[in-house]
Amino acid sequence: MKFNRRQTLAGLTALLGTAAMPRLSFAQDAGVLRIGALNPITGAGAPYGSGMQKMILQAAKLVNDAGGAGGRTLEVFAEDTQTQPQAAVLAAKKLIEVNKVNAILGTWSSGISLAVMPLTNEAGIPLFNTSGAPALSVAPANEKHLGYRFQATNDRFGRAFAKIAEKEGFKRPATMAFNNASGIGNTEGFRKAWEANGGEVVASVVYEPSQPSYRAELQKVLDAKPDVIIMGSYLADTTVILREWYQTGEENKWIIPAWAANPKLAEALGPDVVEGIIAVDSISNEGSPAFAAYDAAYQEALGQPGLSNVYAAMTWDMVIVLALAMEAAGPGADIAAITAKLHEVAGPDGTKVSTFAEGKEALKSGPINYEGASSVLDFDEFGDVTPDFSASVFTGGEAKRNYIVKI
Repeated sequence: MKFNRRQTLAGLTALLGTAAMPRLSFAQDAGVLRIGALNPITGAGAPYGSGMQKMILQAAKLVNDAGGAGGRTLEVFAEDTQTQPQAAVLAAKKLIEVNKVNAILGTWSSGISLAVMPLTNEAGIPLFNTSGAPALSVAPANEKHLGYRFQATNDRFGRAFAKIAEKEGFKRPATMAFNNASGIGNTEGFRKAWEANGGEVVASVVYEPSQPSYRAELQKVLDAKPDVIIMGSYLADTTVILREWYQTGEENKWIIPAWAANPKLAEALGPDVVEGIIAVDSISNEGSPAFAAYDAAYQEALGQPGLSNVYAAMTWDMVIVLALAMEAAGPGADIAAITAKLHEVAGPDGTKVSTFAEGKEALKSGPINYEGASSVLDFDEFGDVTPDFSASVFTGGEAKRNYIVKI
């Protein structure tokens, strides 16, 4: 699913009304703030990308229907990263140079966000991402403090993996990581947390992508006789590795990020292969009023429960937080002034709010604290958040949540 400018604007006109009407020039309209929805519509992130994009559109419509933010409405331009850094860079350049967006929302996977952030830094606009690499928090990637992460860092994922491995009673963990910032970040986060508690990782393998077989890498890990293998992986490579593992007859367990250990993995391999796999994911702020609002919008747009796409809850929050920062910055504020308000509207202080309309009203009386659908947010000094995590176990081909982990 690819979007050119005409297709994007035509689709948005139908969804957003006059706020998304096409213009004859790219000069910035003082009554409009342009945002780029840069999501993985195709590629490894495709199971989540369409929902992420649609929640940006739905949240923008909600803001516009409420009279806009800071005296402006939102206009959305959508592009597909294809879950490929090169394609994401080209799409981001178009959004920045042609569409003149003031913020880019929704990059998925660390390789994509790391590739795009130099462009957003140069343009002086924020990048809201759902990626985990620790490098996205600090210089050089985030040297201008324009990166805001709505997902857990890979270090935080690693700490969750370690807590789960300890709770499950494992003693001899090994790791396998896809050779990119996200994969290595997950397993390194686990290793640091595990060794800090006196444990030992018996084997660690980093493997290259797009191989027809990973037997050599897998055998290196299995030779160490682990009782559990911790993965930093994606769906395609995990599918190959698990198929080859099952053929060996080994009986070790697996802890895998849920973006790789998901229903499509069970469909590809069958229930016997995935039985007992522990899938780990950050979880949304379930039970909150903000999540209820997001869930209603997701079901209306996609006919599925909001719980089915944790990343879509993140992109919903991205729009709400940006709009509240626009409102806090006031009419005529530039993007630098708006960005400066992000911590103020999504921090631990102020009146708790759960929707844009509620926050817009509360800002008339003082500071607010938007507690989101994806997490309570509360950006730290790096622009990162700390959600809770779930441990789900595959039983009969379905992943069923066993417990929640807090770090």
